[in-house]
Amino acid sequence: MKVLIIEDEELAVKKLQKTLCCVDSTAEVVGVADSIRSSVNWLESNPAPDLILMDIELADGQSFEIFEKTEVKSTVIFTTSYDEFALKAFKVNSVDYLLKPIQKEDLEAALDKFKKMKNIYGGSNGVPALNVDNLVKELQLKLQPKEYRRRFLVKHAQKLVSIEVEDIAYFYSDGRLNFFKTNDNKKYVVDYTMDELEEMLNPEIYFRISRSFYVSIASVDQIHDYFGNRLLLNLKPAVDKEALVSREKVTDFKKWMGK
Repeated sequence: MKVLIIEDEELAVKKLQKTLCCVDSTAEVVGVADSIRSSVNWLESNPAPDLILMDIELADGQSFEIFEKTEVKSTVIFTTSYDEFALKAFKVNSVDYLLKPIQKEDLEAALDKFKKMKNIYGGSNGVPALNVDNLVKELQLKLQPKEYRRRFLVKHAQKLVSIEVEDIAYFYSDGRLNFFKTNDNKKYVVDYTMDELEEMLNPEIYFRISRSFYVSIASVDQIHDYFGNRLLLNLKPAVDKEALVSREKVTDFKKWMGK
């Protein structure tokens, strides 16, 4: 099995080569590239390897650009420091991923997957690079820093007022309308559903505790146990309805509060 390593950290290359040798004695590293440019040059100047171990973050940009600049005919296993939640899309077709620092058993499992697919598909290069273009586009969107809402334009006393998101304590619904309260205890109607707000708000700062409540971490004053395995929150400023963390949200809420 011929392998190309695309990685810009020399120590990471050496460790990967050593781990690869331990996992599969038939693996032959036929090249190492440390940038988008050198990767493209190598791919255009050499026969396609069976497998490419490709780091996402290179010194001159994200390795996804390689796919835009040249045809990648090999199976690709990405290596990355991104968390698993953001990378579920990797687990499709012939593409896999490894989280850094790369562990021997993880590399072994990825190579086993590659070999099984090679047996299924056969051929000189083994595994077709299925849907790589679509996957790369999806990952670029997932891994780009998301732009969250910074302010809301709302009606107040026959005027339109712009409210900074950082000044909003929480959002809630009364079943008919949706509102938010600011840190200085002013109440405004907001023309978005709770589902729409979930896409707009930074999850590091705001958490949806139920179908009708979205709270900022700064607004949580006290947390009390409540019947039905729920939690009751005292919010600041005070709210005119119970702020209950639904049973299915309790575990995630505690993790969010403890970050």
